[in-house]
Amino acid sequence: MRVAIIALALAACATPASEPMPAGGACNAEAARALVGQAAAAELGAAALRLSGARRLRWIRPGDMVTMDYSADRLNVHLDSAGRVERLACG
Repeated sequence: MRVAIIALALAACATPASEPMPAGGACNAEAARALVGQAAAAELGAAALRLSGARRLRWIRPGDMVTMDYSADRLNVHLDSAGRVERLACG
């Protein structure tokens, strides 16, 4: 009984195996690089998702605070002070 309790406690601390990304959800920012320099707009966001294969989009303006969590299916669109795409990055 005591061994079972210890085993359960240790199992709770174990790091779970990472699951592979499902096909068609991983982000490829390089595929959307033609959008750099364009003004931020809903249509541009839709094109960025389509081109990159990402499932989610995050607009990042200068001075915005963003979480540091990594998401393989998210495209980050970094904007300059004029609201134009400065760079694209997955995560």
